[in-house]
Amino acid sequence: MRAIHGFRRITLRGQNVGFANFRPGTRMSTALGASGWGRIFLPFALGYYLSYLLRTVNAVISPALTAELGLDAGELGLLTSTYFLAFGLAQIPVGIALDRFGPRRVEGALLLVTAAGAVAFATGDSLQALGLGRALIGLGVSACLMAALKGFAMWYPLERQSSMTGFIMAAGALGALTASVPLELALPYLGWRGAFWLIALVALAISVTIFRSLPDEAAHASQESLGEALRSVARVYASPAFLRYAASAAFFVGGFMALQSLWAVPWLMNVNGFDLAGAARLLVVLNLGMLIGQLSIGFLGMRLARRGVRPLHLMRVGYGLLLFVQLAILLRVGPPLVLWFLLGFLSAVNSQSYLAAAQAFPRALFGRVSTAVNLMAFAGAFLVQWGMGVALDLLQARGHTLAGALGLAYGGLLLLQLLAILPVLRRCRPQAASPAA
Repeated sequence: MRAIHGFRRITLRGQNVGFANFRPGTRMSTALGASGWGRIFLPFALGYYLSYLLRTVNAVISPALTAELGLDAGELGLLTSTYFLAFGLAQIPVGIALDRFGPRRVEGALLLVTAAGAVAFATGDSLQALGLGRALIGLGVSACLMAALKGFAMWYPLERQSSMTGFIMAAGALGALTASVPLELALPYLGWRGAFWLIALVALAISVTIFRSLPDEAAHASQESLGEALRSVARVYASPAFLRYAASAAFFVGGFMALQSLWAVPWLMNVNGFDLAGAARLLVVLNLGMLIGQLSIGFLGMRLARRGVRPLHLMRVGYGLLLFVQLAILLRVGPPLVLWFLLGFLSAVNSQSYLAAAQAFPRALFGRVSTAVNLMAFAGAFLVQWGMGVALDLLQARGHTLAGALGLAYGGLLLLQLLAILPVLRRCRPQAASPAA
């Protein structure tokens, strides 16, 4: 891209497709129109679709994994949570890389790692081999959402950020839907190993699409040294503006991911009495609720913003309602179909954590702030997913039934969420400037 008389020429795959009004020191808003959806939004949407499918796929294949490898609950939780561990550990370097090299190079390269991880998982025959494959998958998709948010900040105007976030989250919800009943129906024909061979091919195809379609903004990215980048990351993590959202990201965002990607199916089968097919259908209801919730934010985001409804307001209302719905699930008050749909619908407010935290920092730190929030979410998902497995084994060893142990473990998660919402509810004075500026 180059600037010409106050305008920047937009070049995609060597073709000039238009000009966008550009002022030095500001972000470029895309002038691509309809082609922007195909050349910018669609590649990001495909990447996040695959990321969310891989995040939740173990919920459906867990009975097959347990039967074939003889895993107990703790081992199954550890195997599934290695995705979250690798994903979380990658967030700091991913945030720095996105600001330095741009979303095209970072996400395109990491999706090749995803393909390699899917192959390793498809061929693994031990807990260690499958854990390595799952970790590579987590590393490979670790930039899918953050690269999209970074790209939207670079190529779309500010007033569209909330809506674009809702739409990209809806793509993830479609991935979660695919990992429920459609995958459960395909398993008798593909097997879980065949499914992962197919996933490897899809990851490779999306990587090629990203490299061919997205603009390359590396020449305009940050040129700060590694030491400077690390110091700025440290200031983000030490900032009260970030710490305010850290616990809620861990136990609301991460807690929902832990349930959706693994423990929802055991709960539905052992507490509510569904078979695997019935549990998979309820998982579809959960993911459909999440899809509708994200689309609602996508379509209503600009209207809500004009009326003064900020991401923090949505978080406060949504998290309060989530606690009531989850308490009803725990106490089995109400039809499971309605409760799990509401759980998915209200979970859409989780996406507002990234925007609420980022608004307290300079725009140039968007990649690092959003990945910092993501690190807390995936650290929470790892701890909740593994911790619930360990708790189930300990409680059953002490004589509790699996249903009773699941209830106690879920109750522990609700207690952590209740504590995590307190900083979000607290009123804070507006800051003139972020300490990370």
